[in-house]
Amino acid sequence: MPNFQDIFKNDVARGAALGVGAALVAVAAIPAIVAATRPLVRVALKSSLLLLEKGREVMAEAGEHFEDIVAEVKAELATERESFVETVDDAAQDDTNTEA
Repeated sequence: MPNFQDIFKNDVARGAALGVGAALVAVAAIPAIVAATRPLVRVALKSSLLLLEKGREVMAEAGEHFEDIVAEVKAELATERESFVETVDDAAQDDTNTEA
């Protein structure tokens, strides 16, 4: 009959025993790990949600600033266009006045 210590000299038997032992420890440890990490997960999730909300606020504010800049540029372009049209009209009137 083989001795108990002789069984663990075989690498396959030693590996199987270690695997079974690790599985038993994992089954017992998983609930403890989940219970221990739950507050940390809650804090991480809460921080992530707050960061998401802050990011949305920042993006909305940046969008408003961008819209303001676009409106200013459109107003400048309209003013420049009106000035250009007046200059062209004045030049056309000067040409018609000098020809007559």
